[in-house]
Amino acid sequence: MTNTISSLILKLGQQAKTASRTLAHVSTAYKNAALEKIARQIEKETPEILTANAADHAEAGTSGLIEAMLDRLLLNEKRMQTIVADLRSVINLPDPVGEYFDEQTMPNGLKMHKQRVPMGVLGVIYESRPNVTVDVAGLALKSGNCVIMRGGKETLRSNIAFIGAIQRGLQGSEIPAEAIQLVADTDRGLVLELLQMDQFVDMIIPRGGAGLHDFCRQNSRIPVITGGIGICHLFVDESADLDKSIEVIRNAKIQRPSVCNSLDTALVHVNVAAELLPRLVKRLSADSVTFRAEDAAYALLKDEDSVKLAGVDDFDTEWLSLVLGLKVVNGLDEAIEHITRHSTAHSDGILTNNPTNAAHFLEMVDSAAVYVNASTRFTDGSQMGLGAEIAISTQRMHARGPMGLRELTTFKWVVQGDYHVRP
Repeated sequence: MTNTISSLILKLGQQAKTASRTLAHVSTAYKNAALEKIARQIEKETPEILTANAADHAEAGTSGLIEAMLDRLLLNEKRMQTIVADLRSVINLPDPVGEYFDEQTMPNGLKMHKQRVPMGVLGVIYESRPNVTVDVAGLALKSGNCVIMRGGKETLRSNIAFIGAIQRGLQGSEIPAEAIQLVADTDRGLVLELLQMDQFVDMIIPRGGAGLHDFCRQNSRIPVITGGIGICHLFVDESADLDKSIEVIRNAKIQRPSVCNSLDTALVHVNVAAELLPRLVKRLSADSVTFRAEDAAYALLKDEDSVKLAGVDDFDTEWLSLVLGLKVVNGLDEAIEHITRHSTAHSDGILTNNPTNAAHFLEMVDSAAVYVNASTRFTDGSQMGLGAEIAISTQRMHARGPMGLRELTTFKWVVQGDYHVRP
């Protein structure tokens, strides 16, 4: 690693830390005004952003990037309008910074409370979705945090264009332009350098595949919030309404198959498998879904062209496509055992009309979101009342599930006395 690389990242870190001392104390009104200025600047520079994105997309198309990733990379007028609308929606979200909570008066008269404050400087590392650049910038600013972003090589031109518009939008506002910065280089050594900057960066949030998450956990000196990798399950209990269960499974699988909260495996109680599975396969095959079935499920479905016998790794695969794993289980406990073994603790659910089974499932399944009679697709900040989200955490420290504005803050103790001394 060269001194030039180190100097580049060092400068970004120093600028972000300095800017964070200003941003932490900017009022909600000024933050909202800055977000509106950014939205207008992005609207103004949309032609330039689309030109940059077209170059990214053309290059990615010749490099063999899969169709799903090419779609995530693509920007157009409609998607740009959505990006700006999502940014403006952050303006309407309540600002958590400065909130008081856990107020108490001690027997000795000391008054104490916790006050919510920004994290400081975030490092966000992500892959081929240029809209993430604006999402992250908006959430970081509203929560009082500076951010250093490093996007995927496929989106470099798009990200440079977005960051330029954001920084120009901040000019003349109460927020330094250095509050939002980009590592504008695709050298992977820069990522490693960023992960070592614990004197300037307070939290790392990777958004991408398992390889990126593992790399960050193994190499970071900074706390890492990981998640977003979802091997998601729904268990159909023998008491479930089968017609409704088929529709929930269909929604969880096809409503947006390329995202982390889409369904990967359906577990079916043995007592309803013979009735449910053929109907389920027929319904979802019409949506171009294909299936990977374990032995018992395959025995019921082997004549279906869309069904293949599951391979050894299929139940440990996050499909992100129109593929669904199928397994017959002997009951609730076997379903829970399967989920415990194969889930990534993202989103798992039960479809049942038995309250006792529902309660047992909720107690025993330890995922970030656990569902009774609902699609896994609801694990989303906008669907859970948080507004926008910066990531979905599947770990236990600090944040779990969708990370909205509040999850981008920490707190300090505020203690008020009358010249108290400790006896």
